[in-house]
Amino acid sequence: MNESKPDLKIRTKEYALRIVRLYESLPKNGAVHVISHQLLRSGTSPGAQYREACRAKSNADFVSKIEGALQELEESGYWLELLIDGGYVPEPKLKSLIDETQELISIFVKIAINTKNRKMK
Repeated sequence: MNESKPDLKIRTKEYALRIVRLYESLPKNGAVHVISHQLLRSGTSPGAQYREACRAKSNADFVSKIEGALQELEESGYWLELLIDGGYVPEPKLKSLIDETQELISIFVKIAINTKNRKMK
């Protein structure tokens, strides 16, 4: 897991930057602005929470921060869906970002499960 830490730090930072760029490209009025602002907040949070998790004082603290990142990723997925379903952004334009959201969710779920299982042994 130590080898993946820097990679996941980089990957979550790149994810956040993609979210920031998407936010910057969207109109700053109406419902799309509200949705994009929520996405900006939730999409930049997982990287920060992962970095906090890497400095956790206990397994429980680590899992709590990982699960917080998971919640933010799920929320980001929801806002991305609303951008598509609301007709604000064409689905093909967001496909790779949605895919990355799902991959990060899978990674964080696995980290949380593995950490909880280690604790039980």
